[in-house]
Amino acid sequence: MVLDAAGPGFQSHFEDNAIEGLDHETQQFYGMLDSSNKPLFKGCDAHTELSMAMRMMSIKTDYNAPQGLINEFLQLAREFSPKEELCIPEDFYRTKKVVKNLGLKHLTYDCCINGCMLYYKDDENMEACRFCEAPRFKPRRKGNRRYKNVLFKKMHYLPLIPRLQRLYASPSSAQHMRWHYEHKRPEGVMCHPSDGKAWKHFDKVHQIFSEDPRNVRLGLCADGFNPYGIGASSYSCWPVVVTPYNMPPHMCLTAPFMFLTCVILGPKNPKALIDVYLQLLIDELKILWEGVPTYDISTNQNFLMKAALMWTINDFPAYGMLSGWSTAGVFACPHCMEKTKAFYLKFGHKPSWFDCHRQWLPASHPFRDNVTAFYKNRVEKGKALKRLTGEEMWERVGDMPKATNYGSWLPKLPGYGQTHNWKKKTIFWDLIYWKDNLLPHNLDPMHIEKNVFDNIFNTVMNLPGSKDNPQARQVLAAHCDRDKLHLRSHNGRNYKLKAIFSFSNKQRSEVLTWIKEDLRMPDGYASNISRGVNVE
Repeated sequence: MVLDAAGPGFQSHFEDNAIEGLDHETQQFYGMLDSSNKPLFKGCDAHTELSMAMRMMSIKTDYNAPQGLINEFLQLAREFSPKEELCIPEDFYRTKKVVKNLGLKHLTYDCCINGCMLYYKDDENMEACRFCEAPRFKPRRKGNRRYKNVLFKKMHYLPLIPRLQRLYASPSSAQHMRWHYEHKRPEGVMCHPSDGKAWKHFDKVHQIFSEDPRNVRLGLCADGFNPYGIGASSYSCWPVVVTPYNMPPHMCLTAPFMFLTCVILGPKNPKALIDVYLQLLIDELKILWEGVPTYDISTNQNFLMKAALMWTINDFPAYGMLSGWSTAGVFACPHCMEKTKAFYLKFGHKPSWFDCHRQWLPASHPFRDNVTAFYKNRVEKGKALKRLTGEEMWERVGDMPKATNYGSWLPKLPGYGQTHNWKKKTIFWDLIYWKDNLLPHNLDPMHIEKNVFDNIFNTVMNLPGSKDNPQARQVLAAHCDRDKLHLRSHNGRNYKLKAIFSFSNKQRSEVLTWIKEDLRMPDGYASNISRGVNVE
């Protein structure tokens, strides 16, 4: 990101173009880049002081190198390098000072150990949570020495505004920030989010915002993972990533343009309290909606850069955390909501959405009258459900409690799990334009595709742990008219017949042989699957 901020053609661009009217912060940034572009020593063309500093920071992070090792390496490099005009940093401390001048800050904020609040703004000087009254600091050790206060929990935040400004400060990215406007596709062709209805609807509603193609459209993604590995103890860490969508498709979702904004530390899943940690980002998005002065190096002009968050993209559990509509139970579908036709299975007592899709078929479709292939003895007469608009959704959630106002004492709404699945008013409603987004929350197909594939593959291969088990056959008999798949009884013992969709032993062997010997994946796309295949 830092190297891209300068770009390979930065020095020549800086020298060949007169830059006037820059604000003080931008002048400092360009001045720092220009001064750091000096070679490490006279005659060195491979690295500059800035690139050397960034390379050392990267090595320390990638290999978890101790600070002492970096200091010794820098001293060794200084010893065998020519002394004339030597710019190699003396130690790791001075290396960090070179990078710090880039202005890409890293902030930390103290949190309640239970995730109720941030010690932020008016609460900055509090020493206990105003909701659960948990202490902010661990008890001090006894003794005559003065010990520092040790926090129970903190979060890391990387401001978004400076990094968006760097996109316009770099010649290699500034010219692409208008791509969505300069490369419009014919009607009916979609190769970029700007071709979709949601983008065009937002442009129509907010015409002042859309007049300047340099204004930034953003997407947000959040997901939890265990940083210590699958086999380690339970720990849930949640990074939040923001991506600008102004650029062409081949640049939108590449690593340099996926901005990590905050890291929510565990050990527990934040669930509905994720809004507490998103306050910092929402405050920045409010500022960006009003606009921040920014210099565009591609046009040598200052302009007021604005930005809007268009949508979030998550898996299904995170969808519920960010939208405020819980994705658990029979009301889990955020589209059907309280009009769902989901039901609890007779055996197993799990929610099922079997045969909830036929209502979206055309009125004359033959599947609507089929009483054997779907839920037995049911004729579908329902109509497709109308999706709620942003204004209609706001009328529902406007008076609901916010997690930031209650912390871990967030009240349970009357009727939850019986008539609705609302848990809170999500913090995204603090953005005045949020009701104008057609697709405020979206599902990441990667997780869905993987889970669906795993279940289908295990079922057709008749592997242990597949969904085709005796309990499933028992449920099937209660809801479906498929006699060949019902459980059979012999001498007081139940057994299931081989399903028509299950592979024979010969077919299973052929599939496994193909995976082991013939299946090839693109480099870096998947691990060596053949090592886990046992054809026997």
